[in-house]
Amino acid sequence: MSDLSDRREARRFAMNLPVRVLVNDENGPELKANTRDVSYRGLYFLAEAPFEKGNEIDFILTLPAQIISSGDVNIRCHGHVVRVEADDHGKTGIAAKSKNTNSSLRAPPPRSLRISSLRRT
Repeated sequence: MSDLSDRREARRFAMNLPVRVLVNDENGPELKANTRDVSYRGLYFLAEAPFEKGNEIDFILTLPAQIISSGDVNIRCHGHVVRVEADDHGKTGIAAKSKNTNSSLRAPPPRSLRISSLRRT
């Protein structure tokens, strides 16, 4: 039987980042959670809310200034839940696959980067 890592589409990075999750229904609240790992194709997060495999979701990852050194950056993605599992601490683990990652970056350019301030060497 193949190992779970054999089925991965992209390398995952263990990162505990804040994520806001919006379930795509009319009355769905915005849920706050934390990621366990992230890749360019999706993420795994822990939440205290029920999810079902196949749920369409939007998620907004916040990359803190410590990671990118230009202020917090929010990345918004649309995707769907591919796996749901209970953890040992009463939370639900959710694996979600992103359907769009190319145009999801919503951040101003870093303040420290200005074309006019670059010097030629």
